[in-house]
Amino acid sequence: MRYIDVHSVEPGQILGKNIFSSNGTVLLAENVQLTVYMINTLKRVGVTMLYIKDEMYDDVELEQVVSDETKGMVVNKMTETFAAIRSGKDFHTKNLSVSIDKLLEEIFANKDVLVQLTDIRTDDNNQFIHAVNVCMMSVLIGMNSGYNAQQLKELAMGALMHDVGKVGLDGDEEDPESKQHHTWRGFEIIKSKHEFSLMSAHVALQHHERLDGTGVPRQIPGDSIHPYAKIVAVANTFDNLVAHGTDGHPIMPHEACERMMAMVGSELDREYVIQFLKIVSVYPTGITVQLTTKESGVIVGQHRGLPSRPIVRIVKVDKETNDMDVKEIDLAKNPTIFIERVLT
Repeated sequence: MRYIDVHSVEPGQILGKNIFSSNGTVLLAENVQLTVYMINTLKRVGVTMLYIKDEMYDDVELEQVVSDETKGMVVNKMTETFAAIRSGKDFHTKNLSVSIDKLLEEIFANKDVLVQLTDIRTDDNNQFIHAVNVCMMSVLIGMNSGYNAQQLKELAMGALMHDVGKVGLDGDEEDPESKQHHTWRGFEIIKSKHEFSLMSAHVALQHHERLDGTGVPRQIPGDSIHPYAKIVAVANTFDNLVAHGTDGHPIMPHEACERMMAMVGSELDREYVIQFLKIVSVYPTGITVQLTTKESGVIVGQHRGLPSRPIVRIVKVDKETNDMDVKEIDLAKNPTIFIERVLT
């Protein structure tokens, strides 16, 4: 598979990864042949990147920390929860808790797989994809930080529900001074459920606070911010950057990592950023890159612990004979070769 910009997709190409709706069901299934209408619809609903099948990369497997099935289940339970909150009804915590247990089970089993935020986002499903991504990355950071099972469950719940206070709010503008700010609303919603830890509620309240005391809603300094909230702030920042950038335009993971490193000490906690950089894929599998050798190729493999040194497959086709020359460069074993830029 290759991971490409939606504007580079051509009719007749085969979708390589499911696209989910906001309730966790499959909106468009992998292996479907894309038509002009489908491609235009994907652009209209906010899709920017997607996977397509490519016979030259049929053997490339996209490793996932959490399966599509489990993500779909979690999104479905979140949809039910948010719908109840939006309508002013009580919501049940058991089903949500069970889905988080399943999420944690898969994260534990796949803890050595690098996170690749390549789920296909639409305007409709973005809120839920964001929540699952932030939860997944937060748990991995927590695991690297030595958290026990109970702490990881609290962290996971807080991360998954960190933006629950936005449910039912009109418009994007919020007054940080108001108790109607989504951080306060989220805190109250989670706190009202005795089955949830108060520490999970503090994630919703504090995930926009900054170490230098300039955050919202209370401008508290770093030593007063709960560690869970510091972790979620790191994961939340990364996912927002790759989805929306700073101006509404998505940026690539390696660019997001660079921006986050510049935030260390003022906005983000240094130790948690270090742990984060160990678990995320800087260059997603399937993306096309140009090397310092001026050769272009596709990322086909990753290295845990060396996220910026993936394996690149270079395919050269002789225009006269159609013969193909295929080679792979493992950047972990070639320290003088670097990725110069990402080609989308």
